[in-house]
Amino acid sequence: MALPLREMPLDDKVKLTVSERTVAALGSALENWLADLAGAAGRPAVTGVRLPDTGGMSSTSVLFEADWGAGRHGAYVARMAPEASAVPLFPSYDLPAQFELIGQVAGRCEIPLPALRWNQPDGGPLGTPFFVMDQVGGRIPLDNPPYLFTGRLLEAASEERAQLQRASIAILARLHAIGDPAAAFPTLRPPVGVGALRWHISRQRDYYQWALACDGIRVPIIERSLDWLDAHWPRDPGPNVLSWGDARIGNIIYADFEPVAVLDWEMAALGPRELDVSWLIFLHRFFQDIAEFFGLRACPISCAARTWSGVIRN
Repeated sequence: MALPLREMPLDDKVKLTVSERTVAALGSALENWLADLAGAAGRPAVTGVRLPDTGGMSSTSVLFEADWGAGRHGAYVARMAPEASAVPLFPSYDLPAQFELIGQVAGRCEIPLPALRWNQPDGGPLGTPFFVMDQVGGRIPLDNPPYLFTGRLLEAASEERAQLQRASIAILARLHAIGDPAAAFPTLRPPVGVGALRWHISRQRDYYQWALACDGIRVPIIERSLDWLDAHWPRDPGPNVLSWGDARIGNIIYADFEPVAVLDWEMAALGPRELDVSWLIFLHRFFQDIAEFFGLRACPISCAARTWSGVIRN
């Protein structure tokens, strides 16, 4: 079990990790696991095992191909919860719930999602819960270095960036149009008697305590913001929708400038639609501030905040 940050020596460098296993070990474990699934149908050959060149730190994604012979072949992604020895991004992970949520969204909403294949909630051969879905080809706007520094989106024509912008916002509109989300996604409901927005802000405050404040790291602007929200609570937060949670273009695979897969659902919740809209705008503005600090050119998605919020209103 990894040491909490507060118990680590002060001169240690802390790096978020999700898996300490080698690619070879992961590939061997996946091959044995698929062989057990196949049974008498034959042992698959697992090849091309690799980790993505870029990716988030919330969980491990392992890309691989499997061939059972007789024309049975597939390209897959195994999404793993952090191992017990890891230094995780979140205090807890529920991969089976994510698997279920993606399936529920796919059945209720026409947005592009990877096809789900198998769910292993007890961890099995990988020692930590995981599920497997199809690989989807395309490009993901980079987080590190940010897509405003380099890459296809930065080099694109303004019309192409506008196409990506409209298509990305359309994903939020379709998600937010799912009817009766509390009934559709019961695992996301807040406790009885607690409003969805109140519950969301409470969880954000708890996360700040877990991730930073409990280790003696204070961020005054976060604390002032949470206090300000308590003092200026809206009389009517608006209707609750399914909130994707980590709504940003860095969690979408694009073919050219059209979305082909929406990823990363660990932050999904119920709440006002502004949660997703504001997060999408904030993350873009965050990367833009970094780019401007280093003297790079202006935002390649023209008037992003104004345009995105305008699309949602209309």
